[in-house]
Amino acid sequence: MYEKYLIIGNVGRDPEMRYTPSGQAVTSFSVAVNHEYTNSGGEKIKDTKWVRVVTWGKLAENCNQYVKKGMKVLAEGRLNADKETGNPVVFQRKDGTSGSAFEMTAQIVRFLSSSHSDDGGMVEAAQEVGGEPVPF
Repeated sequence: MYEKYLIIGNVGRDPEMRYTPSGQAVTSFSVAVNHEYTNSGGEKIKDTKWVRVVTWGKLAENCNQYVKKGMKVLAEGRLNADKETGNPVVFQRKDGTSGSAFEMTAQIVRFLSSSHSDDGGMVEAAQEVGGEPVPF
């Protein structure tokens, strides 16, 4: 079996990094994936889906250092589903309420811009972050 998901979008907030009890780095950040289309009535519709991207190890450390709110990224990995329902992952917020979100574990993250740009996709810098250090 093979599974691969690829998303391109803008980072919604700065990443959060933590460590597992064994010392492994884990970084997560949210990405807004936009889809625009025109409906049958001629009205332009903008549909935004939020995806929580989770990275591990050296990739997590690099993403925590270089990913910033507003920048455009490409993330490639596998989709995570809630173990009980198979639906988007259910989580607890800091205020005690629960929520759900699409979540992916990324094996590759590419930086497509250094910050938010309004030009609709002008690539300023493309850096792939896998197991290698980012050559800045």
